[in-house]
Amino acid sequence: MGLAAPSLAIAGAVCSAAATIFIRHGLRGGGAYAGFWINLCVGTAGLWVAVFLTGGFGPPSFAGIALFASAGLLGTVGGRLLRFISIEQVGAAIASALINLYPLFASGFAILLLGERVTLPIVAGTVVIALGTTLLSIGGRRVGFRPWQIGLPIVAAACFGAVAILRKMGLAHTGAVAGSAVNVTTALIAFTAFVIAYGQLGSLRCRGQSLACFLAAGVAENAAVFLNVLALGIGTVSVVAPLYGTSPIFVLLLSFFFLRGVERATPRVVAGTVLIVLGVYLITGLSRH
Repeated sequence: MGLAAPSLAIAGAVCSAAATIFIRHGLRGGGAYAGFWINLCVGTAGLWVAVFLTGGFGPPSFAGIALFASAGLLGTVGGRLLRFISIEQVGAAIASALINLYPLFASGFAILLLGERVTLPIVAGTVVIALGTTLLSIGGRRVGFRPWQIGLPIVAAACFGAVAILRKMGLAHTGAVAGSAVNVTTALIAFTAFVIAYGQLGSLRCRGQSLACFLAAGVAENAAVFLNVLALGIGTVSVVAPLYGTSPIFVLLLSFFFLRGVERATPRVVAGTVLIVLGVYLITGLSRH
């Protein structure tokens, strides 16, 4: 494996952080609905190109399509849309840190639904994450959002955690690239139908710098997912997952250079982010050794 898998995982984390920064800038002149829809369009186009380049969809499986379609509704529509709203409401750094809680929810759902066992690293990671979340909540008062708004990225994390279980089940029936294409396409169709049904087509309008930022965010986010998949293909989950989970740290670093006029991270926000990343490492790293 050498340094290839860790390098790909870290590159994926940087791309994910860059997507968060682009989204934050895009939201200065555009709405969350527009940014989310553009993100879905970029992801759908990219994944179907990947399906074509990797040999096509293959024999269809109803179970696989159903599971990945469900993942698209829950994780992509629910989780990714809430990600956009969270970045808009609580800022890039806090949203990124709390959405990174999804391995905690994935572990919890796996214990409840798949019969996986509770381990000491999971318990320790949960405690550390709880401390980090508390610090973020306290720090959020200084940043300028209300305590209830911190629930938005946490719900997004829960959606991403649940969708990890659906995707794991779906991979038993459908390949990763084809399944991901079904996932994001379902989300695009469902969300487009929603905005049409409720007469919200105007909310999808976006132009100028915001459009450029949202397009860049879509490219960066899908690049992050692709790099993560490549890393998992040649490396172990216990190495790749914790490194990919360092994305909030890169968000903090990039925020210092690119969001100085938009938001700032207080010492409590920095400490809370570090604790959450450490907790995720305990859950995704040590528990797999």
